[in-house]
Amino acid sequence: MLKEYRKTATIKAEQFDGSAKMARKYGGKINPEYCIFAGEPRFVLPTKEGGMKFDTGDWIATGIDGEHWAISDSIFRRTYEEVDGND
Repeated sequence: MLKEYRKTATIKAEQFDGSAKMARKYGGKINPEYCIFAGEPRFVLPTKEGGMKFDTGDWIATGIDGEHWAISDSIFRRTYEEVDGND
């Protein structure tokens, strides 16, 4: 039987500003296969499942074990809401 579930853990996240400095903060690197797309560098974020492409405007999430992954802005805004009391 199909059941419905809700996530119970919170995450930390910040919206990627497109800078190499911010990409490096999360271990991201410029993707050599797609160095420039629409005038902006393309980045790859190391994740538990392998490299994940991310772009300016995507959100970089940090999970409960310190792992990182990217979430597109449209999915992030439909899936998450800010928790009061964030630093």
